[in-house]
Amino acid sequence: TGSDELTLVVAGSWSDYHVSLNWREDLEALHLACAFEFKVPEARLVECYKLVAQINEQLWIGHFDIWTQEGLIMFRQGLMLNGAEATPEQCEAMLRAALEACERYYKAFQYVVWAGKDAKTALGATMFETEGQA
Repeated sequence: TGSDELTLVVAGSWSDYHVSLNWREDLEALHLACAFEFKVPEARLVECYKLVAQINEQLWIGHFDIWTQEGLIMFRQGLMLNGAEATPEQCEAMLRAALEACERYYKAFQYVVWAGKDAKTALGATMFETEGQA
């Protein structure tokens, strides 16, 4: 969209994700934002904030955020470069981390927004690991 921004849409298992990579000259940083395709209604905002806080406690890299005016859920991450250039491998790793986080937690947001579940229940329902075969 400009010399300092790249936008793309990535198809995921649960949704299409809208990804934006921006260069911030003043910070010498690359910023990645990956937004979900659905909006949070006003009535579910408080529970979504609780879910975001619980999810962010588990993340080492990046974080989820809610843009209140638009009601959008997004994953954000920055890469400080301080005069260096980002390598293709670093950019791929940022994108991969964002998409993996969005895919992993999408259902939890869906349970809170569309099914009316509380944050703890929604997170618990989506984080169990299936073992064995049926």
